[in-house]
Amino acid sequence: MQAPDDFDPPVGLAMELQPGLRRILAPNPSPMTYRGTNTYLLGTRDVAVIDPGPASEAHLQAILGALEPGQKISHIFVTHSHLDHSPLATPLAARTGARIHAFGGPEAGRSTVMTELAHNGLVGGGEGIDQTFRPDVEIADGELIEGDDWQLEVIHTPGHLGNHIALAWGQTCFTADHVMGWASSLVSPPDGDLTDFMAACYRLQERDWSVFHAGHGAPITDPAGRLTWLIQHRLGREAQILSALEDQPGTARQLAQRIYTETPKALLPAAERNVFAHLVDLVGKSKVAHAGALSTEAVFHRHA
Repeated sequence: MQAPDDFDPPVGLAMELQPGLRRILAPNPSPMTYRGTNTYLLGTRDVAVIDPGPASEAHLQAILGALEPGQKISHIFVTHSHLDHSPLATPLAARTGARIHAFGGPEAGRSTVMTELAHNGLVGGGEGIDQTFRPDVEIADGELIEGDDWQLEVIHTPGHLGNHIALAWGQTCFTADHVMGWASSLVSPPDGDLTDFMAACYRLQERDWSVFHAGHGAPITDPAGRLTWLIQHRLGREAQILSALEDQPGTARQLAQRIYTETPKALLPAAERNVFAHLVDLVGKSKVAHAGALSTEAVFHRHA
């Protein structure tokens, strides 16, 4: 699914999305972040800032400058500790006195298999981890947090990153990088876990949502349709990998080269990571086996 060409809001300007909710686009466009990171301001008196964004003095000033008379920042929420979402939390907290709320530090919520892969030396890819990130308040799945005129429910949605959360505001959900409208979410082991990612997608499907506000890109006005597309996209890639393994065994790199035949060579390392994420998931489902230790260099084959 391609990004909508008409999503190009001005950088640094607080734009009202609905009563009590505004969005400020951070000045960090890139192939990984699209137009930039979306920072959300929720509330009319006690304001919750969701995903302060990257280290940027200009963006810090934009957030502070968006406060209207009588408003104060009471809560800071970080959905996950990638470098395009969390670094500005600390300077924003220092300027406002608000405490930083998140699921935990960079390794919080990491699955057992990904912990083992990291222990064996696998390093993640993608946007990069904010290794110094530590919240003031660790929040748990299902927890309700209130301001004077808003309430947010914490939904732990690991997969893109172990400490990733979504935040439900009634039938509105801030999905960060788990569900985006402009691209499918990156899942790169050991930071990302496809088994957890799919489980979180199915969990979000159980609720009746009106809109998703993602970490990048435009509001998603058909949440159910987008979740269905995202799940089917992943299941389709799984089918391709299983089909390729029917022909012959292979490493993640060999399988990526056989499947991503039209992908530019420069993007093949990302494709390899994606294939490896699927292979780890398929091993867990007992659909695929491998020789030796689980790693990107292991040779995988269909389970007997």
